[in-house]
Amino acid sequence: MPTSPVPPVTEITPATVAPPAGWLRRRLLNPMLGLLRQGLSPEQLALTVALGVSIGSIPLMGAITTVAALVAVRLRLNVAALQFTSHMMTPLQLIIIIPLLRQGARLMGNTQENELTLANVRHLFATDWRAALQLLWRAEVGAMLIWLLSSIPVVAVLYFLLRPVFRRIAQRRAAAQEAA
Repeated sequence: MPTSPVPPVTEITPATVAPPAGWLRRRLLNPMLGLLRQGLSPEQLALTVALGVSIGSIPLMGAITTVAALVAVRLRLNVAALQFTSHMMTPLQLIIIIPLLRQGARLMGNTQENELTLANVRHLFATDWRAALQLLWRAEVGAMLIWLLSSIPVVAVLYFLLRPVFRRIAQRRAAAQEAA
């Protein structure tokens, strides 16, 4: 019986394994770069991230998804990218919501005896629930005013800072694709 030729034995080297990506790279950077590869221009991606940061810090729980979707549709941005970016801001929203509500209550004319504290809100709900709702309403309106006034420069600064960064990333990707 003829035997088939045996291929020469080659030296087997272990494949180089890339180190595992960190949480920030896996959860934030890679999805953003994926969106850049999906056809968003660097300018659109910079605007999406800047608006996402601003929308993600709205001091109104439960409003992020609706506001982000409406803004993305209105400005013809990627809805998923804006949703992703704004929901990544949830920890910041949780950190700033109480100080914004307190400052909003002061802005709308609450006095020292009607301070927005947990004890005061509990007391008002137990004794005069209308006054408690009025206090919370004024605090929310004031917090939204503060957020709106502060979000305009934040969006502008982030947009102009991120635009050249995303342009460089797009140029690197284009150069890498041409080389391949």
